Amino acid sequence: MSTDHAGDLYGEMFLVEQDAVSAPRKRLEEWKLLWPGLAICGIASIAAAWLSEHYGAPIILMGLLIGLSLNFVTSEVRTHPGLDFVSKACLRWGIVVLGTQVTIAQIGDLGPVPFLALLTVMAAAMGTALVVARLNGASTAIGLLAGGATAICGASAALALFGVLGPKRVSQAQFALTLVVISLASALAMSFYPPLAGLLHLDDRQAGFLIGASIHDVAQAIGGGYAYSDVAGSYATIVKLSRVALLAPVVAIVSVMVADEDAAGRHWIRKLAMPWFITLFLAVVVVNSLVTMPQVVVHGTLTLSKALLLLAVTATAMRSRLDLVMQMGWRAAMPVVAATLASLVVACAFSMLIL
Repeated sequence: MSTDHAGDLYGEMFLVEQDAVSAPRKRLEEWKLLWPGLAICGIASIAAAWLSEHYGAPIILMGLLIGLSLNFVTSEVRTHPGLDFVSKACLRWGIVVLGTQVTIAQIGDLGPVPFLALLTVMAAAMGTALVVARLNGASTAIGLLAGGATAICGASAALALFGVLGPKRVSQAQFALTLVVISLASALAMSFYPPLAGLLHLDDRQAGFLIGASIHDVAQAIGGGYAYSDVAGSYATIVKLSRVALLAPVVAIVSVMVADEDAAGRHWIRKLAMPWFITLFLAVVVVNSLVTMPQVVVHGTLTLSKALLLLAVTATAMRSRLDLVMQMGWRAAMPVVAATLASLVVACAFSMLIL
């Protein structure tokens, strides 16, 4: 047997062994780089959860405000890798886990007329946001972000859409401001929409549709429905979760628009490809529709989704420059405000005239 290449073989085996030994060390070094940002974001998120639990404030809003107040920590470069990781990874996996709360049957339970009315409300919110954004001299991307967040599920939808649009089209400051206004609007709506439904003499089903179709965040929509009555709360839950189920189609349409801008020569099939986390969201919805999950699992995944999205929001707020957010002025908030009012008016009209 020839030994001409024995030295080369030994050298390759030695390098493979060295790589096998160094791989865990590399992973450990990577986690060490992430740790400062992960730690500060985790502590801030726990503080937000505590404030929300003890004072009844929306948890996402608390995460935003605490994150913005701590944005000075980004002057320490060591926090950047961890905050970037949390803002991206937790966002995407939080959206995926959110799919465990939605089934296809819920949309079927809504019925054709209420479903078409819901689509009209969502179209009115998105159309109004786009028009107001253009009138204020803002980009179409800002209108899509504000309209989509208002039409679908508030901060969760804003995070998903920002993941597609990216900081090149929507600045971190604009995104942070959108999240703040969305969260404030949801908190105010949960307080004022149930009494408004009472003043309009709406029955339980009509009130449930109004609240579920026009309040942005899931928790506030469900809470507002049950504040009116148990029947209204159940119907508002169905309406709201139907809006959440439409997150995937709306993000898919936006991603196609973005892909069309970025790569005019790309094959049309590749343009239709959705972001991987939206594809997984759809897959989870389908599985959840076919398999009945235990309530313990459903509640556990809801808590996990909230925790992941809270971490993502807090990290995003920390990475935003508060001075730029303050300089944007009231015009930057108008697409969300206009979309909120449009969804309320159209939902009221359908509740009183058709349902």
